[in-house]
Amino acid sequence: MEVILYREEYENVDAIDSFLRFYNNLKMKYLASDLLERGLSPKQISDAIEAAVKIANSSGIEAYKHFMPVFSGIDKDIIQDCKLSHLGYGLVLMNADTNLSVVSEFQVDVLKKYLDISL
Repeated sequence: MEVILYREEYENVDAIDSFLRFYNNLKMKYLASDLLERGLSPKQISDAIEAAVKIANSSGIEAYKHFMPVFSGIDKDIIQDCKLSHLGYGLVLMNADTNLSVVSEFQVDVLKKYLDISL
């Protein structure tokens, strides 16, 4: 009788990838849908996420460490959402519609801290 579940070689890559996804997920404390409460529309959030991921990729940042598609429940609806790291959240907010005061205030705050100036 042969054992049919036995494998001579195990694929460690799957286990390592699974662990890394779990580890990166722990660092993602934000949801893109949180920006709805700050005045952004779903379209504005979606556009900002798209721009933020492009920026991460072109900057050599591994986007999967900062952006993870998920589903969230809001009221009785299930929506497509995105978990974000601190950097991911900042990139999304930085690339959102600049006509919104929350976005322009964030951009000015970032520049003030980066340039170490006060206005």
